[in-house]
Amino acid sequence: ICRRPAAIIRACAGRTMNSPRPFVSVIIAVQNEGKFIGQTLDQIASQTYPADRFEVIVIDGYSTDRTVEIVESCRSKFQNLIIMQNPVRLAGSSRNLGFKKARGEYMIIIDGHVYIENPNLLADMVEIFQKTACLVLSRPQPLTPPDNDHFQNAVAFARESVIGHGTDSTIYDMEFEGEVDAASSGAMYHKSIFERVGYIDENFDAAEDYEFNFRVAKNNFKSWISPKLAVFYYPRDSLGGLFKQMARYGLGRFRFVKKYPAETISGNLVPPLFFTGLILSLIISLFYEPFKIVPALLLGVYFLALLASSLVTAGRRGMHFLPLIPVILFTIHLGLAYGFVSGFFIKSPRSGKKESTK
Repeated sequence: ICRRPAAIIRACAGRTMNSPRPFVSVIIAVQNEGKFIGQTLDQIASQTYPADRFEVIVIDGYSTDRTVEIVESCRSKFQNLIIMQNPVRLAGSSRNLGFKKARGEYMIIIDGHVYIENPNLLADMVEIFQKTACLVLSRPQPLTPPDNDHFQNAVAFARESVIGHGTDSTIYDMEFEGEVDAASSGAMYHKSIFERVGYIDENFDAAEDYEFNFRVAKNNFKSWISPKLAVFYYPRDSLGGLFKQMARYGLGRFRFVKKYPAETISGNLVPPLFFTGLILSLIISLFYEPFKIVPALLLGVYFLALLASSLVTAGRRGMHFLPLIPVILFTIHLGLAYGFVSGFFIKSPRSGKKESTK
């Protein structure tokens, strides 16, 4: 079961019906999110949680669009809105700035390109924290907001398939409620968690959330997930945008493997590792004739898996998605592999600097 220090449990038990609700900090790291940030802030402002019991901290990575202007225009909707600038311009360092600035007992990460369907999200989060006594909560993050176009829905359905994401993640599961591994989809934290596991490792410019939650799980803190906590993310709307996103994820996963070489058995890593192995075997076979059987076998397995997964996904979601899904899955895998291999040549963003992690 989830556990918290006795002092925290006693503090929660001591609250009366007339006590103020716990203070909540909403951390939003943004860079060029002008398309969605206004909607995201509107949905946070519409939460049923008392307006004087939560703050919104927006950390901007020097956006070049209208992001900051839009955030400033939303000030009147909040009692507590803080805007900060982050010269490092990366999500991990922005979130660390937000965590350190935050006054809340509970903290929730919200990105600037999301759709929040539940107006009780903050209230439900606090209730689940108190009922489960967990220090971290996980949430579903489906890629199916109501205003997706056809291509975006195809991306969403491909991403949630076994070969589109991973075998051990609950991030797209909108039905399960219960205890889960925090590494899968942790996004809400009691303030004490940072004293015990440190902050986000700023050597990661992608997969930084996975690495942080991996440390949470490694320290034996379990998490609780509930459909009530779901936040919908917007998928990329083009193959080029999807490839760039997956390349970043692949690079992040390379850095994860580099940091934890003995602890990387994860379904999350299967797609980039498999496709990277396929590319490397193709290269080796060009110079070593007997090796040609290896990429041939891998290609056969890969295309069978691609076809099977595409048919299953299209059968569940609609056969009109079938022409797109194999192409999208291939783009996902190619991007992950490209990013993973690029890790051998690209230095981490804060290479050589000491990070506040444990």
